[in-house]
Amino acid sequence: MNEAEVNKQIQQMVHFIRQEAEEKANEIAVSTEEEFNIDKLQMVDAEKKKIRADYDRKERLVTLRKKIENSTQLNAQRLRYLHAQDDLLRRMRDAAERQLATISNQQGPYAKFLEALIIQGLLRLREPSVQIRCRKDDLHLVQAVIQSACEIYANKATVEVPKVIVDDKVFLPGPPQPGQYGSTCLGGLVLATKDGQIVLDNTLDARIQIVFKQQLPEIRKRLFGVRKGGPFVVEPPLPSSS
Repeated sequence: MNEAEVNKQIQQMVHFIRQEAEEKANEIAVSTEEEFNIDKLQMVDAEKKKIRADYDRKERLVTLRKKIENSTQLNAQRLRYLHAQDDLLRRMRDAAERQLATISNQQGPYAKFLEALIIQGLLRLREPSVQIRCRKDDLHLVQAVIQSACEIYANKATVEVPKVIVDDKVFLPGPPQPGQYGSTCLGGLVLATKDGQIVLDNTLDARIQIVFKQQLPEIRKRLFGVRKGGPFVVEPPLPSSS
């Protein structure tokens, strides 16, 4: 084999090696690009999922925040409504107490009222010996009607006339006065057994408390209506305090 043939063969081998190298390089480049594209798609998909999850989390937070705000506003509205109701009821009771406080101004009818309270108390206690305590301003009225009250009671209960002692040392609090603080009594009296074990509060204060408590559901119904399908009804206008 001469030199020309050797060189030709060498050139052919070099060309073959170069061609094979280029093909291999192309294969590597294509494979690398495919892997890069796959990785890129996976990264993009992962970022999308991350963004979507973050958006969902923020959306849930916004929804929760709105629910909390709505609940807070609803509770605040409910409290304002309940406070308005309580204020109106308190003013109604104050007005009723002011009216009751005037009963004792008419001593004739008030004396008959005290007599009826004594009779009622004796009928409930049914004791042979009873103590009575009243306001200092009412002492003379109670002493004036005590005998007739005992006789009426004895006749109704078909018993002996009881022994009734009117306390002239210790009295119930006096009537309410403008600017006065502390305990007051609208009127009426308190009866007790001789040993003090049973006490019957027959004052106007106790009576209005009992009546107000018993009639409160009906008062609320008349003033505020019946709730239907929700926690609120239209708030009635509050009466003037004048």
